[in-house]
Amino acid sequence: MDSISQAALGAAIGLATLGRIKDGTKVAILGAVVATIPDLDIIALPFLDPLERLSMHRGFSHSILFSVLVALLLAYLFSKWKWTKQFSFSKLLTFSWLALITHMLLDTFTPYGTLLFLPFSDTRVGFDSINIVDPFYTLPLLLGIGISLFYKKSLIVRKWANWIGILISSFYLIFTLFVKADINNKFAAAFEKQGIQVSSILSEPIGIGSAHWYGLGRTSDGFHIGDYSYFESKDIDLTFINSNDSLLTKIDSHHANIMKWFAKDFYHIIEKGDSLLFYNMQVDMQGLHLDGDRIAPTRGYFILENKIGGKLIGSGRH
Repeated sequence: MDSISQAALGAAIGLATLGRIKDGTKVAILGAVVATIPDLDIIALPFLDPLERLSMHRGFSHSILFSVLVALLLAYLFSKWKWTKQFSFSKLLTFSWLALITHMLLDTFTPYGTLLFLPFSDTRVGFDSINIVDPFYTLPLLLGIGISLFYKKSLIVRKWANWIGILISSFYLIFTLFVKADINNKFAAAFEKQGIQVSSILSEPIGIGSAHWYGLGRTSDGFHIGDYSYFESKDIDLTFINSNDSLLTKIDSHHANIMKWFAKDFYHIIEKGDSLLFYNMQVDMQGLHLDGDRIAPTRGYFILENKIGGKLIGSGRH
């Protein structure tokens, strides 16, 4: 999720767990800071090669084990800090862990995937039910925090506003899972209606509000892609895109396996001069775009060397 949403969730967690209204601003700031710690993995990205970057972000710093270890460390440090030592160690531990783990869990609802179970498993957990930026999730949190901190007329309103903001945002997050299930059913029906047999379906929201979606059905040699909007009443038009798997034999096998893992087998590859363009449909889905006279399945792509043993060298956008 975007940094504002993560910070807002951390601030709300801080107010909900540590709670003292007279220290509300400090608590909210502390929660926002702690909640952004997992995303500090981006500091290392400039020092890594392009392949390493794929698994670094939302890697160990977004794992359950990391949340436990860092929460213990933070709780110990806060218990020695002049301002926060007024809280019990158990309360500081609860606050720290919730601020961290909710960041990681929130990321699992967005496209890309999160390595929650490192170092024990490299499974990327992703529900793909909400866009990385969605004000419908973030605004209730910000409103609840704002009322809790600045509304002076009623102490009861200030105490409950933050919790109501958390509940509304959480219900919206759960609501997106039901929307996604409905979208998957619509695409499954479209594939069946057009006589297309698919082995798996990938659906991702576009824009805010979970109203516009793209869906892909995987076949043995490629995928069928289409879009659906709740604001339009029409049949789902599908376009077939060939994966061009054979092009992966040209590059380093380790790189090829990482790229397929990263894309969850939803990818498209083309040759373009001295490069191979690798379109990852599981990340940054923005629908069909024209690249000259060719249809590209999304805007973003990764660039690999078009030679035997070729490696990932960068990325680009149409």
